[in-house]
Amino acid sequence: MSGDPREVEDLLDRLADLVDRVAPRRAVLGIAGPPGAGKTTLVTRLLTAVTAYERLSGRVAHVPMDGFHLTNAALESLGRRDRKGAPDTFDAMAYAGVLASVRAEPRAVVTAPSFDHGVGEPVPDSLVVPLDADLVVTEGNYLLLDDGDWPTVAPMLDEVWWCALDPDARVERLIARHVETGREAADATEWVLRSDESNARVVDGGAESADVVLLDGVVLSEPRQ
Repeated sequence: MSGDPREVEDLLDRLADLVDRVAPRRAVLGIAGPPGAGKTTLVTRLLTAVTAYERLSGRVAHVPMDGFHLTNAALESLGRRDRKGAPDTFDAMAYAGVLASVRAEPRAVVTAPSFDHGVGEPVPDSLVVPLDADLVVTEGNYLLLDDGDWPTVAPMLDEVWWCALDPDARVERLIARHVETGREAADATEWVLRSDESNARVVDGGAESADVVLLDGVVLSEPRQ
């Protein structure tokens, strides 16, 4: 690539073209990557940018993967509370089912769960994809994972963008995030190195299957559509 670095705000034409290509059904964009790579930050920037972009303004909905966490009670019964955030602590089939409903024709209003980070629990039917949403953005670690029930998700995504970040910077961000939510620094470090980094290794190599790769918000690769 030449010239100034391209960032997520420079990809809006690409998204609008995607929407036009799959119409009249909705398009689904997946933002994937390891924990702490900046997926939520990227989505926030994207959702802000489209508000001032005529071809997509008012036509974008957001359905994060986080809402499909299993409840804490379910994790306790499975003995998996200490690995919350691992691939098998989500309801991947329900996630794929919601994305399938989003893509279905004729269109319908679709509800989806969100995740309350304050209490650490999913909140059922708290997100709404309205009829006039032409693009749905979703983000999570495991969108391209080929294990368990996760292979049901990738076919529901029209395009996937991969978030990459230097591993040391990722770990620092994750530790700081856990400290901000109330963990002691030592406990946060132990959790990140044991749990979050284990999850990062599971999705290692996902960039090879992505349509666009970004490093800390800057486009590294953007093949032709």
